[in-house]
Amino acid sequence: MNIFKIISMALLCAVALAAHAGALSPAAHVAHVAPDFQLPELPYALNALEPYISEQTMSFHYGKHQKAYVDTLNKLVAGTPWQGQSLVLIIQKTAGVKDDTAIFNSASQVWNHTFFWHSMAAGGGGAPTGRMLKMIDKSFGSYDHFRAEFLSAALGRFGSGWVWLEQDNTALKIVSTPNADSPMAHGKHVLLTCDVWEHAYYLDYQNRRTDFVQAFLDHLLNWPFAESQLK
Repeated sequence: MNIFKIISMALLCAVALAAHAGALSPAAHVAHVAPDFQLPELPYALNALEPYISEQTMSFHYGKHQKAYVDTLNKLVAGTPWQGQSLVLIIQKTAGVKDDTAIFNSASQVWNHTFFWHSMAAGGGGAPTGRMLKMIDKSFGSYDHFRAEFLSAALGRFGSGWVWLEQDNTALKIVSTPNADSPMAHGKHVLLTCDVWEHAYYLDYQNRRTDFVQAFLDHLLNWPFAESQLK
């Protein structure tokens, strides 16, 4: 199943939970109604990416940072026309809308982080194979050129943001976005991402963003996931 659908399904609350809550007393009903969006489960254990990303980093990054975005999003959309809408719809409709900046930031960061978790896997990294390698060679000349361009984009992102591998028909592109933005928010099709906000790596690498992105490329990048997203 495409990750866009997986993320939306993981984040939307289950209808069955709401139906069950309706059978409770009024006070219990309020306590048991699930929020519209929930923190999705990680695709691996918190320590699965060690030694390249520590369990401590994952505990803070996933359990505190992403959870805070989920909680904030639920508060912001409560009682608005956005409540009950899909995450992707909210992101794409609020992108660039000044009055909805707070909603966009929280919604997009929920989606971006979930996509980032899936972009990594234990034992990943290095050059891909098959169709993905052919597209890498066609678009960048070689895997080494792709790696150098991805690293350059990550190091060239001033402040906080993301680096993405984007598919444009038969071509691949590396793009960098600031803060909570993403190509998906503007209707583009992405295959993988690397989070270059400092909280993604500071506990393990301090200010050495280069070392973190190199570890992502050489040891964590989940090529099977990226290839599964190809159109």
